[in-house]
Amino acid sequence: MRANRKIWVAAMVCAATVVGVTGCSKGDDTKAKGDKKEPAASATTTQAPVDPFKGLDADAIADQAMKAMKGATSLRMVGDGKADGEQMKIDLALDNKGACVGKMTVDGATADLLQAEKIMYMKGDDKFWQNMAKSEGSSAEEGNAMAELLKGRWMKMSDGNAGELADMCDLNAMINDMDEDKSERKGMTKGADADVDGRPAVTLIKKKSSGETLTVYVAKEGEPFILKSVDAGGKEPGTLVFSDFNKPVTATAPPADQVMDPAKLG
Repeated sequence: MRANRKIWVAAMVCAATVVGVTGCSKGDDTKAKGDKKEPAASATTTQAPVDPFKGLDADAIADQAMKAMKGATSLRMVGDGKADGEQMKIDLALDNKGACVGKMTVDGATADLLQAEKIMYMKGDDKFWQNMAKSEGSSAEEGNAMAELLKGRWMKMSDGNAGELADMCDLNAMINDMDEDKSERKGMTKGADADVDGRPAVTLIKKKSSGETLTVYVAKEGEPFILKSVDAGGKEPGTLVFSDFNKPVTATAPPADQVMDPAKLG
């Protein structure tokens, strides 16, 4: 049930992967719309809402949440976390057919991500490409040259180097990773009910001997999807918010004249 660590590490590996892809070159925001907030309940309502989890303990609710997540055909995840000392943000909409659009920010450098027709593309800002060149040992001048060469262009990722990126955009793999360690959702306790972007949620808490705390918010209306996951108290805290479940994700390959294919650079 702990999704944060794997996603942040995947983002870090993605950045490292790009260095290998673009090394030979030395010298459209498709952000998904957020969920609409449900109207607040009237203060004059006299009938208490039905609790869909009445009689269930925290672990049983966690089981239902993972079952619902595995049945989702698409979702959007927005997060802020840390891995290996780097602060990262991510905003991706993806489906179980391979469509994936969004962006990630690592150490203040941002890159747009797009996967369409099973091909992955990345478009970074100047700082992103400069940071990538620097991490490879290139000079500042070479980093600037790389940023200029790729300015406004999408980098087409080869099959061999898109692996980690493709994994991050693989909905089924991402959900399965969340449930890889089933002990994460055992021994949980219920906390006070909460509101996640206008949606009522039950709170599940797992305190660990290491001092870390995992808090998961599960929707109390509709399918019991996980709406939010928070890791706190450790060296790598992180928060992920999930929304737009089962909504279409449109991913269209960029025009050919906006694509840089490293395999053709020579």
